[in-house]
Amino acid sequence: MENSIYTGLSRQMALQSDMNTIANNLANVNTPGYRGQYMLFTEYVEKPKGIEDPLSMVMDYGQFISNKPGPMQHTGNPLDVAMQGPGFIGITRGGETFYTRAGNFMLGEDGALVTPTGDRVASAGGSAIIIPQDAKSVSIAEDGMVSTENGAVGQIMMTEFENIDSLDAIGDNLYKANAPGNPATDTRMISGMVEGSNVNPIMEMTRMIDTQRAYQSAARMLQSEHDRQRTMIQRLSQTQ
Repeated sequence: MENSIYTGLSRQMALQSDMNTIANNLANVNTPGYRGQYMLFTEYVEKPKGIEDPLSMVMDYGQFISNKPGPMQHTGNPLDVAMQGPGFIGITRGGETFYTRAGNFMLGEDGALVTPTGDRVASAGGSAIIIPQDAKSVSIAEDGMVSTENGAVGQIMMTEFENIDSLDAIGDNLYKANAPGNPATDTRMISGMVEGSNVNPIMEMTRMIDTQRAYQSAARMLQSEHDRQRTMIQRLSQTQ
């Protein structure tokens, strides 16, 4: 296979990965607490056996998460909280702790504070936060302390990470930490509000158009190279 085809295919694969990321960002424009994800690319140079010049190809190196805050949106729901600062909320699923910026919570059947997908909001100690069935009011303070008219019932886990890139998105607006975090000191909760997605739909649409054009350009280059090779083969066969 010609060097130009290797290069063109690697570019197409990288652009497809970028397009998938853009599409995911656009799908989450209205998702509370969603942080935009973006691809990182690097040059991959290889010198195959029998080829004098090395091949320069594009490789998707990974993703990074935008740390830009999303807009604050008023809901009036006392169970909703917006995070002001770099912290994340602890969520338990299957015995593990994950993290989110989405503070649109509700009460489960047993009175536990849960996410829309039914995952339990973790307390600072890792247990669930249970609201008594006879509670008439619920409030959430800036430090995450959840209280009813009868007093405090638990404090929401708030965690800060030195490097946000140590978090991997696992779906459902949750992140898995690859490095331990610390109890939040620079983050506070604002009750009755949620943080909106930090994705700018206009910028993402512009990126999508640019990526589509780049992909089409790579496809035309590959087709042109294919046609050139086919023409060469036909000419060689005619001379024999």
